[in-house]
Amino acid sequence: MRPEEGRKRTIIEGVAPEIDGGRYPIKRSVNEKVVVKADIFTDGHDAIFCNLLYRHFQDEGWNEVPLEALGNDRWQGSFTVTDAGRYLYTLQAGVDHFKTWQLDLRKRLKAGQNVTTDLLIGVELIEAAAKRAASTTNSKAAKTLRNHANILRQQVDSAPDAAADLALDLNLLDLVSRYPDLQMATTYAKELVVVVDRQRARFSAWYEFFPRSYATLPGKHGTFKDCQRHLSYVAAMGFDILYLPPIHPIGRAFRKGRNNAVVCQFDDCGSPWAIGAEEGGHKATHPELGTLEDFRQLVTQAKKYGIDVALDIALQCSPDHPYVKDHPEWFRHRPDGTIQYAENPPKKYQDIYPFDFETENWQELWEELKSIFLFWIEHGVQVFRVDNPHTKPFAFWEWLITEVKREHPDIIFLAEAFTRPKVMYNLAKLGFTQSYTYFAWRNDKRSLTEYLTELTQSEAKEFFCPNFWPNTPDILNEYLQQGGRPAFMIRLILAATLGASYGIYGPAFELCQRVPREAGSEEYLNSEKYEIKHWAIHDPTSLKDLIAQINYIRRDNPALQTNTGLRFHRVENNYVESDHIICFSKQTEDLSNVILVVVNLDPAHRHTGWLNIPLEELGVKTTGTFQVQDLLQNTTYRWSGSWNYVDLEPSSSPAHIIRLRNRNHSEQDFEYYT
Repeated sequence: MRPEEGRKRTIIEGVAPEIDGGRYPIKRSVNEKVVVKADIFTDGHDAIFCNLLYRHFQDEGWNEVPLEALGNDRWQGSFTVTDAGRYLYTLQAGVDHFKTWQLDLRKRLKAGQNVTTDLLIGVELIEAAAKRAASTTNSKAAKTLRNHANILRQQVDSAPDAAADLALDLNLLDLVSRYPDLQMATTYAKELVVVVDRQRARFSAWYEFFPRSYATLPGKHGTFKDCQRHLSYVAAMGFDILYLPPIHPIGRAFRKGRNNAVVCQFDDCGSPWAIGAEEGGHKATHPELGTLEDFRQLVTQAKKYGIDVALDIALQCSPDHPYVKDHPEWFRHRPDGTIQYAENPPKKYQDIYPFDFETENWQELWEELKSIFLFWIEHGVQVFRVDNPHTKPFAFWEWLITEVKREHPDIIFLAEAFTRPKVMYNLAKLGFTQSYTYFAWRNDKRSLTEYLTELTQSEAKEFFCPNFWPNTPDILNEYLQQGGRPAFMIRLILAATLGASYGIYGPAFELCQRVPREAGSEEYLNSEKYEIKHWAIHDPTSLKDLIAQINYIRRDNPALQTNTGLRFHRVENNYVESDHIICFSKQTEDLSNVILVVVNLDPAHRHTGWLNIPLEELGVKTTGTFQVQDLLQNTTYRWSGSWNYVDLEPSSSPAHIIRLRNRNHSEQDFEYYT
């Protein structure tokens, strides 16, 4: 089949990043860079021009960035996203006739050939560029190009050496290159999308607590006003997102008792995820927590501390939810006429009715569920943790998130989807800003290294933003149960340094709560999901001071504020790779800030080893000994060369967080010795 325009000779392929053929967008945060690579070539030996085109979704004109050749017909360019929302990018390339002419002219001159005719060809090419410049209303450039053409024409016979010098002038090449002949240029067939979020989407520290557990007196039901008084505690530990489980009225029918008992007692408070009662549903607050205005005041006060309040959205209902009575068509009915409650056999959740997304009234259901998010946005919420999104249709989430972020681009969605990898990744592609991960179950060196390499060095890094949680109200893993306080310290340090975003469920975490409901279970004994607690947050054994220190280190070091630049390094013990000590570095792109983290993964035993650090690759140039600063222990060590010794006792100092280079210093940070 003959093409519509057969004179377009340039091929563009192998574009990256391009997720699933451009079906899904990549993700960035404000002020992050988008690096684009592509294979671009043409027939023959002609030089080509290659440009990266990009624009904000709301802008009309394209910005243009020349690509640089990487070799073997691979090209690269980049741009920085400066505003939240959506950006588009594509590529354009064509034969660069003027550059080709210059290259050939240089060869002819070197061979001593007569180039009179060739110089006149160059005059024509410059005049053509002048016309293109004039068509862009750049009269100054057009005039300059015409002057060059006239001078060159005059010098062809009278001053051939001067003519050759002018013809080969690189400034002339640069000027002509600004006005390429686009008529025969190839534009990539796709306009690819970048979803850009605010910086907190990339770098954040989450703290989860149950509002009802923060009354001033034991046994009382906490309120939003009590939560306000607790904000200083959360802020002092350095958290910037406070995540609240559902704050709505809790159903009474089939209410679960303590430790998830099927039969509850008269004073049992029920699970916050059994949403809805006669007091209201997803757009109401639990009456004992306070009013909507009380909640709004909590959000406002939190912002004064630099904290976003994240709200849990669980799209499910208790049997008492108003939706069940007003819209029974939104639920699946069994043959006996009763509504199907939630199940994950053999587990049964009689206190929860899932929505039927296959209902004939699905469009009405979708609109109502979207209105829940919009309602809480109107009340100041900008961060949502979504419960079990993998149990709802993918198409629904893509539609909902796109709709919400079109008007509210600063909204952050965290997917709580502990599910299969492809499902988890697809939810991220569809629009979820951040995602829970398998971090809680990656506790040995090999699995941590393999998993983090996948997240940070494969295509997943373009669309999947991990959020590492050592524990949640549902997850008390075996490592924490058996490892005691050192295990909590180790997992905290790993979560906070491996990932730019992490979270903990507190105060269970800082108080090292580790007793399971029964052997082999990851459920807490006397779980807060089913009862009100009164936490001894000022217990002297609390990890709150360590948490605060680590969050300060994260904020003070840009290298820890991104998931890029992560590299694992070898640790040897008796000349073999140590299974117990993990070592990795993170650095900024310009190497102005380099952090080295060394962690003993064994909470029960002391381990030693020799680190092999590629110092020069990390910007540390020395052949002698030098001092490094351990930010965690606030001590300095004298190291020598790439191999250095570490000794880690888990109960007292399970890790080092070492700063090799400080962005505030123009020279090396620490004293060097010869």
